Amino acid sequence: MLYSTTTAQQKRRALREMLAPGAARQFPGAFTPLSAPLIEEKGFDGVYISGAVLANELGLPDVGLTTLTDVAHRAGQIARATNLPALVDADTGFGEPMNVARTVQELEDAGLAGCHIEDQFNPKRCGHLDGKNMVDVQTATRRIAAAAQGRRDEDFLIMARTDLRAVEGLDAAIDRAKALIDAGADAIFPEAMKDLSEFEAVCAAVDVPVLANMTEFGKSALFTRQQLADAGVAMIIYPVTSLRAAMGAIERTLDTLAAHGTQEPAVAEMMTRARLYELVDYEAYNTFDTGIFNFEVPDVHSPSGTDH
Repeated sequence: MLYSTTTAQQKRRALREMLAPGAARQFPGAFTPLSAPLIEEKGFDGVYISGAVLANELGLPDVGLTTLTDVAHRAGQIARATNLPALVDADTGFGEPMNVARTVQELEDAGLAGCHIEDQFNPKRCGHLDGKNMVDVQTATRRIAAAAQGRRDEDFLIMARTDLRAVEGLDAAIDRAKALIDAGADAIFPEAMKDLSEFEAVCAAVDVPVLANMTEFGKSALFTRQQLADAGVAMIIYPVTSLRAAMGAIERTLDTLAAHGTQEPAVAEMMTRARLYELVDYEAYNTFDTGIFNFEVPDVHSPSGTDH
């Protein structure tokens, strides 16, 4: 009821302990707090919070328009709704190195288990689009060093994302990943890998956990968990899957409503009232209220009433 019963520190420790080469832990994307307990209920390992999704939820494109306040607030709401560890996309860190350090501390305070910081500069692009603007290695490593120095909980995971593969090739991306690890990165997110062999090459080249991004309509094929595990991947994210599924269902239902003048033909595909109440744990709130407010207010106008 209310929020998770697992502390942020416990979630961070759990995230660190689960990330091992070949573990291929699955982190579906959550775009609302309500989607987080559903991910937990289905037995997944953690929750991912995409910067692109947070921007899209605000009706914005993913080009660096969201602020630290936007991201920390919404990510905190999602993280508090589940006992699972939540990893959040912190884009470029929202500024210069000192701003990056502040970003990490704000995300710590919001209850996140970790974040990833990338090596693009604004106007940034989704990792699976062309025309990305890349910073030099010195700027990229300074961001990660600032993030590592800024954290107060040593278990808060600092992940470095590199988009260099699409711009300069795989070898350059691996060299960048190694430099980011030397700067303090606990894990590596190599974006827009072309095939499994590239994931294998990155996993073999570094000695920290590697993340695979299985986003739909992107540069990578949608590999199975077992395929990525065999490649040595430690974590898999599905960043926009739930948002795309939800928005697709909303669009189809609105089309039905417009065409038929009623939503009746679409009702069978909707989450029922009973299931929604189950997901938000409605009964627990009702039991709590009953247990606390279990008295009757006396009638002060009755003969047995007393005035205080």
